[in-house]
Amino acid sequence: MPIDGFFEWRPTKPPQQPYAIAMKDGAPFCLAAIWDDWRDPKTGATMRTFAVVTCPANELVAEIHDRMPVIIAPDDYTRWLSDIEPDPHDLLRPYPATLMTLWPISTRVNRPANNDPDILDPT
Repeated sequence: MPIDGFFEWRPTKPPQQPYAIAMKDGAPFCLAAIWDDWRDPKTGATMRTFAVVTCPANELVAEIHDRMPVIIAPDDYTRWLSDIEPDPHDLLRPYPATLMTLWPISTRVNRPANNDPDILDPT
């Protein structure tokens, strides 16, 4: 799943403090995800759903949370996406913290209606 950042919340007294997490160089990156098509038993419609795969947090993300999404390195995209290797489990590891950054952001991120670039401004 291609993205350019994700959010995580440090568990504190309410409200929890949200953080934005991205690559230091601002480059997009890919998360490990699995997907499937299934038929909704009520409507008969075909639905496509997905789940992001997580792993223990690296040293950076561990400052705020105990887990993080699995980030697939560009050199490993083919392995992750290919059906040639049925179990690339060694890719399910924390991404190097030295390549990443995080910063606190506004609790405005807690409302989907607040969908603007300012949501990423450091607080």
